[in-house]
Amino acid sequence: MTTHRYATSVDWRGSTASGYEHYRREHDAMVAPASISLELTADPAFGGTPGRLNPEQLLVLAAASCQLLSFLAATARARIDVVAYHDDAEGEMLDDERPVRVTRITLRPRITVQGNVSDERILHLVDVAHRECYIANSVTTEIVIEPQIVH
Repeated sequence: MTTHRYATSVDWRGSTASGYEHYRREHDAMVAPASISLELTADPAFGGTPGRLNPEQLLVLAAASCQLLSFLAATARARIDVVAYHDDAEGEMLDDERPVRVTRITLRPRITVQGNVSDERILHLVDVAHRECYIANSVTTEIVIEPQIVH
């Protein structure tokens, strides 16, 4: 059995002494060995800066990216030629639920395939990819997939 580890770092400096309304939400995130640093913040609804990414967006992005990679792996194993994949994913979080959490992620992949392959086969591989997606298997958030297939 192999254990995969994913180390990250976040860095913030400032002061919370003036209370909730006044501290900086901006912070940096790093993931070695990548050389880039992400400039993150809180959701603007919680005092964040609109021009920066926030953790809720990253969660939705992680789900969409993982589904993409799992789907490409499944179709490659099946020798199906996928030539494009675009997903406009969306997450939902309701403030009045306790605990407050991202309750639903909707993935809307537009999948372009070449060759003689049925929509049913592609939809089956979308489901296989969802079952194999590490992120989907790691969260309790409902993940709904609404694929569109283009030949």
